[in-house]
Parts: sequence; C-alpha cells; structure tokens
Amino acid sequence: MDQLIPMLKFEHYMSSMSKNRAIKMPLSGFVFSKSLGEQDSRRGGLKPTLGLWDATAISIGAVIGAGIYVVIGIAADYAGSALAISMIIAAIASTLTALSFCELAAWQPLEGSVYEYASRLISPFAGFLAGWLWIVSNIFAGAAVALGFASYLHALFPIFPPNWTAMIICLLFTLLNFIGVRESALFNNILVAAKIAILVFFVAYGALYIKPLNFADFNPFQVGVFSAAFYIFFAYSGFARAAVVAEEVKDARRNVPRAILLSLLISTIIYVFVGLVAVGLVGAPRLAGSGSSSPLTEAISASGSTAAIYTISAGGLIATASVLLTSILGVSRMMYAMARRGDLPQSLAKLHNAYNTPYYSIWITGIVTAILTLFSDLARVVAISNFAFLFYHTLANIAALKLRVAKRSYPRAVPALGAATCITFLLITLLTKPETWIIGAAALAIGSAYHILRNPSTDSLFTPNSK
Repeated sequence: MDQLIPMLKFEHYMSSMSKNRAIKMPLSGFVFSKSLGEQDSRRGGLKPTLGLWDATAISIGAVIGAGIYVVIGIAADYAGSALAISMIIAAIASTLTALSFCELAAWQPLEGSVYEYASRLISPFAGFLAGWLWIVSNIFAGAAVALGFASYLHALFPIFPPNWTAMIICLLFTLLNFIGVRESALFNNILVAAKIAILVFFVAYGALYIKPLNFADFNPFQVGVFSAAFYIFFAYSGFARAAVVAEEVKDARRNVPRAILLSLLISTIIYVFVGLVAVGLVGAPRLAGSGSSSPLTEAISASGSTAAIYTISAGGLIATASVLLTSILGVSRMMYAMARRGDLPQSLAKLHNAYNTPYYSIWITGIVTAILTLFSDLARVVAISNFAFLFYHTLANIAALKLRVAKRSYPRAVPALGAATCITFLLITLLTKPETWIIGAAALAIGSAYHILRNPSTDSLFTPNSK
C-alpha cells in the first residue's frame, strides 16, 4: 500500500517520542505510565472529544449491523427455537475477551488498541500482525457492508445501481470522517439510535403476533445450540471498536472499558429479544429456510403489515450504514497508530491542520474500500474477517494475560479462558471453513514479509516493545 502514499518526512515527531520516556504514576492501585497517546496529545496530536455515549455508540454501531439481519437465519437452522440461548452463550464467550480489552484499556488507553498492546506485551512482530490483519479484514468487511447497504437501498428504490451506490456511500462517509471524529460520532449516534429504535419496534410490534406453538420443540441442551453460538459469536465482533479510538475519548481509562461492556450488554439484550420474537413469529424452520437475505423481514411479514416490512428493511439500511462509518473510522485510526510507531509509512500519521484528523489514513481507507465495492463477489475474500477477528482477539487475551500491574481488575483466568475460546473457534473454523484459513494464512504471509523487509532486526520478533 505504501506505493500509493507519498513518503513525507516525520523525523521531528520520532525524535520527540524518543525524548519522552515513560513516567510512572500510581492510580487506584495500578502502576500506570504516561501513555504514548497522552504524550502525543500534549504535542498537538489527537484530541479527546468523545464522551461515554459517543464511545459506546461507536462500538454498538460496529456490532449491530447486517449480522443480526442475516446471521439469525443461519443460527436458527442449528439451534431451532432455542436460538436465544445460543445468543447468550455467544455473548458470554465474547465477554471473556471484552474483559481483556477492558483490562488493557484501563492500563493504557492507546489508539490502535490490540496493535499497541500486542507490541508492548508480546512482541512488535505480533503487534504488527494484529494491526495488519485488522486493517486488511476491516477494509474488505467495509466493502462488503457497503454492498449490503447498496442492496438494501436497491430493494427499496430499484433506480439506484448497487455498485455505484456502494462506492458513493464509501466516499461520503470518508469525507465525514475527514471533517472530524466528533462530527462522525454525532452522525453515528443518530444512526445507532435509529437502528435500535427499529429493532425495539420489531420486538414490541412482533410480540403481538407471536405463536407459542413455535417454541414447542425448545431444547437448550442440543448440540446445535453451541453450533449456532459459533456463528453468532462473529455478530458481536465490533464490541472493542471504542478501544481503537481510545485517545479520542475523554477520561479514557474509565470510559473506554465502560463503553466496551455497555455496548456488549445492550447488543446482547437486543439480540436475545429479537431472536425470541423472530422465532415466535414464524418458527425456526421458516426463519432458516425462507431463502430470504433478511430473515427479520421474513419474520415481521407474519404481521401482515406492509409498513412494518418497509420499516425493518429500512433498519437494515441504517444498520449497514453505521457499520461502514465505524469501519472507516477504525481502520484509519489503526493505520495512524501503526504509522506513529514506524510500522507503516509515517505520512499516515500526519494530522490535518484544520480538522485534526489523520487525513492520509482516512482517504486511503475510504478510496480502497470504495474501489473494492466494484467487485461483485467478495465472499471468499471477506472470509479473512472471521480468521482475523479470532487471531487478533487471541493476541488481546494473551497480552492481558501477560500484563503486570499492581492490582488486576480481573483474575488471570479470564484472559486465559478468552484465549482458549478464540483458539477453539479457530480450530472449528479450520474444520468447517478451510478456505478461511488459506486466505488468512496468505494475509499473514504477506504481512510477515513486509514487516521483515522493513525491520530486518530479529529483536522485533520476540522482544516486547515497552515504549
């Protein structure tokens, strides 16, 4: 990607970083150091402008997207009428990793999240691979989400061609991110409030038409419940998005962990009630076998209300828009964090004088995502998202396990179980979707080659970088 980027000088920034050593300071029983982000803020870097709700909404925006509109049908095929139990199991599995992110964010809230933590606590090489896969997977996922948005819009208004619509929405959201994180967050807050309101409408209105007989075969102990939980697990994948923009959150050591847990709690409540009502409306077999790209639309059709069907379809449109917006935001901040350490061209860490945003990172993210939407078949390429998600969440748990502080927020068993869960799911993915591993391994190989060529010293492969 660095062929696309003009190589700008950034020696003053790097030299100033080397002069700012970590300063130990006690806080609530922990031994913290002045974070790289706090030092960067004092030198005119990223500014903390986001409150608790903004950070929570960013994570909710990344979680509640097209997944709930699609994966619920896939999961219903395995879990049957016990779909809600699968959602709770997946939420518990996600919570283990979420607590690891909370532990790390409370230690040092850093832009780049798992990239920074893996670099500091495991090794720079591990951190690079986490950041690299995060960028690649989220760019492709963003393109897929943009196409999902275009498909929903085309279904409502056939006049709009899907591919060009997807490209235009990518560029519009890129422009919004360029103007400022506060403006992006405000717009995302509106989208999140709207899509939650629509899902609450689905639950409240759909509950009036529930048929108890659809739960007659309820069996929470069948193997299919756990198979469904595996698929639903990926629908929670955006809960740690707030950690990626940690340096732009006010009182980040308190608010980022709270935002992560709040987003996971709110998403779980919505998922469980949506699952219960969807099954109650049409039954698990129809939900799974309708062949509809939107099982929720299929479910609400049982009410016989055309207005309700259009409302839920609009919800899919809003949900995908919110995920795309936070995807561009997250990828650009990951690029910024990696460029700041020198793992990517340092021009990507340059901030715009007027908007104080990493504008090279933002525009490259948006333009590449927009170009990818011109390819109609991204299914195999997007398979990297599942692999990458499990890979960097495994590293986050390992980093939390290695964290040494005066007093831990959670016992070491939490990140240990989180890592074990992610590794187990990786093995399941190998058995059920081997193409995911092939694509993931190819991405790792490309990233490894780039890192080794850029950093030939073997120290970066094994020695944690504490700065």
